[in-house]
Amino acid sequence: MTFVEIFLGIFEGFRTTATVTAFGVLFAVPFALIFGVAQYLTKGVARLAITAVIEFWRSSAVIILLFVFYYVLPVIGIHLPAITVSAMVLGLNAGGYGSQAVRAGLQSLDRGQLEAALALGLPRRHALCLVELPQALSRVAPTFINQFIQLIKGTALVSLVTLTDMTFRAKEIAEIEYNPAGVYTSLLLAYFVVCYPVTVFGRWLERRLGAGRGLTSEF
Repeated sequence: MTFVEIFLGIFEGFRTTATVTAFGVLFAVPFALIFGVAQYLTKGVARLAITAVIEFWRSSAVIILLFVFYYVLPVIGIHLPAITVSAMVLGLNAGGYGSQAVRAGLQSLDRGQLEAALALGLPRRHALCLVELPQALSRVAPTFINQFIQLIKGTALVSLVTLTDMTFRAKEIAEIEYNPAGVYTSLLLAYFVVCYPVTVFGRWLERRLGAGRGLTSEF
């Protein structure tokens, strides 16, 4: 097989890679927002419990979580599809990091803005949704883009739970062609082709958000 044929063969697994990434985002974003805000607002035992959940998903090795949820849970009668396990594990792992960005973004805001909102009679939840969260999310948007890229690259592990993604296709082709150097160089290029446009979009978004904050500060 030529280099182009190998590259196109690897891209036959792109549909699975894209599907896991898309469903992973559906796990990651709500988790990051809910747990990031909850950690920001709570104190005491509740905060410790929320932090424990975040740290479980953020600090556990993704490869181990994939094996546990796909191969160990069936032992106790819980069977989850490979696509669900992959999206959940990768998404919640990314969401754990994202939650810390959300919390840090909220904590970085000027406390006076919250006090002004409360002084105007806004309920605490309205002040959070209308004043704090929009500014915090604007600040952490580049971090979310980085986590999205990490999520895409993390899909390289889902071949371990039998999903035919780009990495799985690379393994299949390498076994047939006996050309691991050419195959995995093609795989590297394939992930670059997928991730680089997201990187470019992230840089553009960061410039736009930075320009918007600068314009606001001038007025």
